[in-house]
Amino acid sequence: MATRTPLSRSIAAHAVLIAYTVIALFPVFVIVINSFKSRRAIFAEPLAIPTPDTFDLVGYTTVLKQGDFFQYFQNSMVVTCGSLFFVLLFGAMAAFALSEYRFRGNTLMGLYLALGIMIPIRLGTVAILQMMVASGLVNTLTALVLVYTAQGLPLAVFILSEFMKQVSDDLKNAGRIDGLSEYRIFFTLVLPLVRPAMATVAVFTMIPIWNDLWFPLILAPAEEVKTITLGSQVFIGQFVTNWNAVLAALSLAIVPVLVLYLIFSRQLIRGITAGAVK
Repeated sequence: MATRTPLSRSIAAHAVLIAYTVIALFPVFVIVINSFKSRRAIFAEPLAIPTPDTFDLVGYTTVLKQGDFFQYFQNSMVVTCGSLFFVLLFGAMAAFALSEYRFRGNTLMGLYLALGIMIPIRLGTVAILQMMVASGLVNTLTALVLVYTAQGLPLAVFILSEFMKQVSDDLKNAGRIDGLSEYRIFFTLVLPLVRPAMATVAVFTMIPIWNDLWFPLILAPAEEVKTITLGSQVFIGQFVTNWNAVLAALSLAIVPVLVLYLIFSRQLIRGITAGAVK
């Protein structure tokens, strides 16, 4: 039986990633091309490229005129970036503590944090709403950041703790011998080595936050704090839906999250391809 070389495994890994990217981006492609077509063309030929006869920007003009769409974008960016920052920071700190230090209840603490992966946070919507009302945080972006941080921490701790267990103890002990504090060891030695894992956490955490409708509708429905997903619902009616505006809003909403995905996916792909050639 022929043995696969590291080069062939790397090529196979890149081929799989390319195929996955094409499949994943096809719905995005369909949404974008239809956002530039008239309503009649959308239903007549949904997979066709816009032509001079079918090209129409009515969806974008409607989106930009109706509602403060740029404010919705800004709110979504603040909530997403803020939540990612706290998820990665606190998740990495907790994972480092669980993987590095042995104490009574270490395993139980890890299992307790992992329960958040299995139990949906939406089950506690009523209690969360009551808590936010009591704290005076309803209709604020802070409420959304707090909820999404709590939502993303279990997965972050679960993934990062497994990666941090693989970091060499000799490297960390050498840092301690050189007089580095535990904070310096964490930020300068451990974090750079687990960047692919942090990119994985960021990718899997970012998309649900950006696309979520439930908590913005419950905790922050006011006009000045609406997110892009909640703001797009104005074009969806009970009896009539403005598909041109909906597709245009979705196309505009794709751009920021696609940029964030590309930023984090570089580390994600680097980690996958590095593992393929070992």
